Amino acid sequence: MSNIELNQAQETTLSRDFTTLTRHVLSQSGDFSADAYDLSLLMGRIALAGKMIARELSQAGLAADALGVTGEINVQGEAVKKMDQYANRVFIRAFEQSGLVCRLASEEMEKPYYIPENCPIGRYTLLFDPIDGSGNIDTNLAVGTIFSIRQQQGIDETGEALDLLQSGHQQVGAGYVLYGSSTMFVYSIGKGVHAFTLDPSLGEFILSSENIRIPDHGSTYSINEGNFWQWDEGMREYIRHVHKQPGYSARYSGALVADIHRILFQGGVFLYPGSQGHPDGKLRLLYESAPLAYLITQAGGKATTGTEAILDVIPDRLHARTPLIIGSTKDVDLVLSFLQTRANG
Repeated sequence: MSNIELNQAQETTLSRDFTTLTRHVLSQSGDFSADAYDLSLLMGRIALAGKMIARELSQAGLAADALGVTGEINVQGEAVKKMDQYANRVFIRAFEQSGLVCRLASEEMEKPYYIPENCPIGRYTLLFDPIDGSGNIDTNLAVGTIFSIRQQQGIDETGEALDLLQSGHQQVGAGYVLYGSSTMFVYSIGKGVHAFTLDPSLGEFILSSENIRIPDHGSTYSINEGNFWQWDEGMREYIRHVHKQPGYSARYSGALVADIHRILFQGGVFLYPGSQGHPDGKLRLLYESAPLAYLITQAGGKATTGTEAILDVIPDRLHARTPLIIGSTKDVDLVLSFLQTRANG
């Protein structure tokens, strides 16, 4: 390699290493206003929480009393994992006295966590699923964190959070952190989708993929086929169809973030339909479906309940659930064709 080529390679590496998450968010905002700095700092605090969770997960098998359940049941009626509880506390501590958010809302809490000292200077509400796929933790499989940012509207000391009962179009930004073979942070603030990888030597999330576009079609479908006989006939017909088509692969990890991450880069479709026991599905609109729909739509994909675009859905309560069909446009449209044909008789 010549000196010129070596210098060019070094400059490329330095340019990449200096494109940190907070710097990138600031550049995406397009100005250096107070709002832009606040959004950049907010993303930085989410990233800090992600780093702390990644560190805890990497040592969970060695740390005493880190795995398993707490014995408590959350507002969703589900057993609380110890790491769920830990990650929820991490987010609260990360934003207390930060001046960045007025409320934190999580699927682990019945009502939002109100931070009066941050109001009214904290103009945002952060909604999050602290550990998505927490059932994977005890067997050392991939899990993630999902987050959504919305504008704070007024004071909400009662915790009713009625201003959050709006469509997903009201999101200011959304993303996820994936804890896998590497820790990745993927986000959008309405100007494309961008991915960052945690460099442990620097302790920073460094830009690894910018302006990601999901392929129009992929060969992967992700669904828990153990629920096959609980679905409507249109969904069963779609599954029978892909079973007969060459080139399709079933990939279902048990962690929504992990499956969405694969589909974002490789294409395909993720499905969590309603069932006999859960006609509205099991995924939470505000903490899971809406933020991921925002992200996938920004990347050129599509997200629907099967009858309505996810971003158009207005929840009737904080912990509302919804079916989810999300991924490459052509793959989602194929699913919808089976559902609509069956619905039309």
